[in-house]
Amino acid sequence: MKKSSVVAQVALLVFAIIALELSALAATINTHRTTRTKSKHRITESARARRRMSRLRRSRAVYAHRRGRRSRYARRHRSYERFYTSSFSDDISDGDITAGEDPVVRAAAVDALGNMNGTVVAIEPTSGRILAMVNQKLALSSGAQPCSTIKLSVALAALNEGLIDKDTSIRLGRRFRLNLTQALAHSNNAYFEAVGRQLGFEKVAYYAHQFGLGELAGYNIPGEQLGAYPDHVIPAKDGGVGKMCSFGEGVSMTPLQLGALTSAIANGGTLYYLQHPTTPDEVTNFQPRIKRQLNIAPLIPEISDGMAGAVAYGTARSVRVNFNEEEILGKTGTCSKDGTRFGWFASYANTTAGRIVVVVFLQGGRPTFGPKAAEIAGHMYRDLYDHSFFMVKNPAVPEATSSVQTTGATQ
Repeated sequence: MKKSSVVAQVALLVFAIIALELSALAATINTHRTTRTKSKHRITESARARRRMSRLRRSRAVYAHRRGRRSRYARRHRSYERFYTSSFSDDISDGDITAGEDPVVRAAAVDALGNMNGTVVAIEPTSGRILAMVNQKLALSSGAQPCSTIKLSVALAALNEGLIDKDTSIRLGRRFRLNLTQALAHSNNAYFEAVGRQLGFEKVAYYAHQFGLGELAGYNIPGEQLGAYPDHVIPAKDGGVGKMCSFGEGVSMTPLQLGALTSAIANGGTLYYLQHPTTPDEVTNFQPRIKRQLNIAPLIPEISDGMAGAVAYGTARSVRVNFNEEEILGKTGTCSKDGTRFGWFASYANTTAGRIVVVVFLQGGRPTFGPKAAEIAGHMYRDLYDHSFFMVKNPAVPEATSSVQTTGATQ
């Protein structure tokens, strides 16, 4: 073997040994790096979680600080609805014509209303005779937004159209449903907005006019003014037909119009012209006058439970502060417009000795609202009961004169 060949082999062997050593060293280095990487990875995960929790704590602290700052700002700059009309007034009955009114009913209404800025209208539902009208200037005025009392008209319209009955529940949320009885008793706005949208403006307006809105309720009552019912649906930005059916937005209703509709519910469907006798002779010669017959007799039991529920456990339960002896059915309403708050309560006493309709309308500021009107009505019913009003049958009244034409009933 040549010397050069031996040298080459030795060199290859040396290179092989060096390569093996380098490979072992690299493996050792890689192993250490892998171990560190794994260890570092474990540490990184824990650190990352801690950082996330730290960021979460900081964000919560910042949010709480900002919320507190906003809350303090809100407390300093909270906007309250401002009212510019007083809820109280002295001598509200000055100028009233009372010679033809029932003295017992008149005294009870005056005492119940006290110095509240409002009016009380008491009606005999079987004839349309106004038994008492306290603060006649306000009762005969152009009216005000009906607030939730408009729900009576909407309920009758939906029942007549067959959209609902008293047990039909409407989904108002993922787990929240109400039927008509509950919605009337608690005056639920969302329920009646949904019903109003199903009816549509044309049908809502048609039934409202049939029930007497937008026309004079009285027969030759001096000074009576019209309410107002819009010819077109109010803009969507104001709530559209839904708001018209829950709050009476865009509508102006008079206490006499509400009294005439409530009387029709109480008597089974006869919409009388309301008459206000002003002398004893007019009382003696009183003749009922029918405006139209409403096809609502089958529907009245469907809303009666809700109206009774309003007094028993709903928005009108303040009636029971003063009166529990007889069944009272009613509907409250509360809303505000242009710096004046309105409180309504339309009701009738359902007794074996006859029925009387009482409408209370209040206007003013924060002390004015529907339950306060209901409380006043309860005080009046208490007074009438204590004076044996419900123990004496009302005298029979002559039938409506044939000279008065009755117009078409609802469809």
